Amino acid sequence: NAKKEQRDIKVTRSGRTEMISIYDVLAGDIIHMEPGDIIPVDGIFVDGSDVKCDESSATGESDAMRKTPGAAVMKALESGQPAKNLDPFVISGAKVLEGVGTFMATSVGEHSSFGQIMMSVRVEIEATPLQEKLGKLAMAIAYLGTTAAGILFFALLFRFVIGISGDTRSASAKGSAFMDILIVAVTIIVVAVPEGLPLAVTLALAFATTKMLKENNLVRILRACETMGNATAICSDKTGTLTTNRMTVVAGTFGTTRFDRADSANSDKDQTISAWASRVSLAAKQLLIQSIAINSTAFEGQEDGKPVFVGSKTETALLELAKDHLGLVSLSETRGNENVAQSFPFDSAKKCMGAVVKLLNGRYRLVVKGASETLLDRASNIADFETLEAQLLSEEHRQVLTDTIKAYGNRSLRTIGLVYRDFTEWPPDKETLPDGSSVDFVSLLRDLTFFGLVGIQDPVRPGVPEAVRKAQKAGVTVRMVTGDNMQTARAIATECLIYTEGGLVMEGPDFRCLSTEQLDEMLPRLQVLARSSPEDKRILVTRLKALGEIVAVTGDGTNDAPALKAANVGFSMVSGTEVAKEASSIILMDDNFSSIITALMWGRAVNDAVQKFLQFQITVNITAVVLAFVTAVYDDEMKPVLRAVQLLWVNLIMDTFAALALATDPPTEKILDRPPQGKGPLITTTMWKQITGQNIYKITVIFVLYFAGGDILGYDLSDPNKQLELDTVIFNSFVWMQIFNIFNNRR
Repeated sequence: NAKKEQRDIKVTRSGRTEMISIYDVLAGDIIHMEPGDIIPVDGIFVDGSDVKCDESSATGESDAMRKTPGAAVMKALESGQPAKNLDPFVISGAKVLEGVGTFMATSVGEHSSFGQIMMSVRVEIEATPLQEKLGKLAMAIAYLGTTAAGILFFALLFRFVIGISGDTRSASAKGSAFMDILIVAVTIIVVAVPEGLPLAVTLALAFATTKMLKENNLVRILRACETMGNATAICSDKTGTLTTNRMTVVAGTFGTTRFDRADSANSDKDQTISAWASRVSLAAKQLLIQSIAINSTAFEGQEDGKPVFVGSKTETALLELAKDHLGLVSLSETRGNENVAQSFPFDSAKKCMGAVVKLLNGRYRLVVKGASETLLDRASNIADFETLEAQLLSEEHRQVLTDTIKAYGNRSLRTIGLVYRDFTEWPPDKETLPDGSSVDFVSLLRDLTFFGLVGIQDPVRPGVPEAVRKAQKAGVTVRMVTGDNMQTARAIATECLIYTEGGLVMEGPDFRCLSTEQLDEMLPRLQVLARSSPEDKRILVTRLKALGEIVAVTGDGTNDAPALKAANVGFSMVSGTEVAKEASSIILMDDNFSSIITALMWGRAVNDAVQKFLQFQITVNITAVVLAFVTAVYDDEMKPVLRAVQLLWVNLIMDTFAALALATDPPTEKILDRPPQGKGPLITTTMWKQITGQNIYKITVIFVLYFAGGDILGYDLSDPNKQLELDTVIFNSFVWMQIFNIFNNRR
């Protein structure tokens, strides 16, 4: 990875400018920035010309952040001027979009923000529930096997020592007899230990991961597969995972006019919007196109040879509305025909974006779109949608719009508000930043004229409610973690069957303020976490694990990495950042929640395969050890009914093929009809009943053949050849009983 990331950058050190490796940068170096550069360290912006950075890889927000020199920010602070929106900090992992400049490195390596994120995902690997259980079982088997071998060795040695005084054999024959005793004891230990178990586990995991890849689960960490089988909680994102991320405008309110496709039959939905659009004046359409097409970062592209809009799904939904119903023909031509004085990119803190257009009468119009409740709070006027005349926004109008926003939210619609403000000149007087470089967007967001509100639908993915129902039936609690407001989050969670009666919906700011005791008391009822941040997700995962839950979590941003790594199983999206993928255990190739349920099924199949093999293996081992022990003590020559070579053959050959047979069973829907078994014993009561019954049956059959086989089969055991035939019958009977037992264990 270090070799892959290696690149040289231009720095000034000790008055000399040179190219050095990003791994050789020191705090205090002056680093030169150019468009396209990836920032390797944290620092303070020193000087430059209109430098803007994309910090989405570090913050998760697709903002173009404009950088202000540190000296200008200090000057503003010292003079008491507003400096809240001035950003002198350069963050590692960011990409320079435009402008050139320099910054001074302040934090490098693991001390930088990017380095701290990477260090936070380097946590000690925890043993999985299956590994812990297998470890305990292996210790118990080793102890019992060693004890049985020790008892047998000393019992046979005692007989050997007692009989040695009257033994007329040569010294070499006596030594050979002693070695036979030792070999039998060692064989008991070898047989007691289930050597085929690691093979069965590896085969089950390898088979499962291969099949999971075909079902859109790319397993990066093998142990995550069986861990997922014991999951008790899933914390899922909303957009793109529970929903399709294909947004469509379905409702709108503009002055006294409105449209709502929910009011019409399916065949009349488009006609509903078309009928509304036919009543809209030309001036109103032009204002809408300015707000939607000019105030946008989306662009025209092609997909499968068809023209499509590429960009934010919210913006493309609005552009589709403009294209289908408002007369937008070509996005590039529309933008080329407008005189755009300035653009303000989307700001996650203000939750809006804007553009300034020069009108034909020489005036300037600022058009803004963003979170409807935020823009409504900043609006003081409302436009008549037919005449575009502004009038004072009364409390009655404000309440009607507020109720509409809530109504849209309760229908799972994302609400976008459209406002504007006119200016006689640009830039307006006294509206520039303290450094005098550009207009302060925040100061412009006042005295706005509200003229429209749209509701955008992001449909729930087909199959998600059924997948959630399956998870709940399997005893797995599904929680939704989203950045949407509470009304929208609750509505979508209800549609997905995540939110149920008695469940709790909470917003991130309130969640963060809870104490550990309050969290532990509230978490069992929490079903939806709205307005949440990646840190909220990490806290949620950490507390659930502390309560003994086995947690799976989804994430796609760099700032989701700590939560992905903290979870028992982290699912990243194929469309997510590289850091998120590196921190995850499994990558969802289709970003679909239903694929998580597929992983749950395969994880349980792995655990079932291990249990099936254990049931078979322990039955074989107990039978073999008991037979060897009893017959060796009983036999005059102290030889067991199953010779050492035969026992080793059974232990190695049969176990291998049994592992192949039992470790490759695919899961069925019935596997979700039971709760997680993470805290339960590896060998269940039902398994012990099966093991005990099979052992009694096999030991009885072999003992009958051993002690009475000659009489039953009519063999003269004084003839060595007949004794060999009986031994062969006993061995084959033992082997065939094991083969039939494989079929019993697959049930």
